[in-house]
Amino acid sequence: MICKQKYIDDETKGEHEEHMKILYTAEATAHGGREGKVQSSDGNLVANLRVPKEMGGPGGEGTNPEQLFAAGYAACFQSALMLIARRQHVDASQSSVTAKVGIGPTEGGAYGLDVELHVAIPGVDAATGEKLVEGAHKVCPYSNATRGNIPVRLVFEQ
Repeated sequence: MICKQKYIDDETKGEHEEHMKILYTAEATAHGGREGKVQSSDGNLVANLRVPKEMGGPGGEGTNPEQLFAAGYAACFQSALMLIARRQHVDASQSSVTAKVGIGPTEGGAYGLDVELHVAIPGVDAATGEKLVEGAHKVCPYSNATRGNIPVRLVFEQ
């Protein structure tokens, strides 16, 4: 499947179209919103959802959309990191990525997200690590989807 997408470029403020060959489409259905459950179409993901106590909910057993987003972003970003490291002939096999996803009200009364990615690559110096993290941020699909939409901070940890 070829998907024709219309983008607004942050730098030029102009519109352009990009064609992308879709390699895989994930599908999940939610019932009951933040107090319900979600399930992928193949049944590999089934999760009960609960509003965290910090947001006025009961907390308890279950996850929430922010945790699911954090898990997806962390996994995707680490894959991008491994790709960039391999291209630079750097061993990042012991790397880890921790995504912190915050949610809160925006000035307009809506809600927005905030992301902080903590990246550790044992045995890699700060200059090389930061370069790899910046490269991963350019190719990671989650980074590309969020760029210009939500704040994303990158933290390289030694």
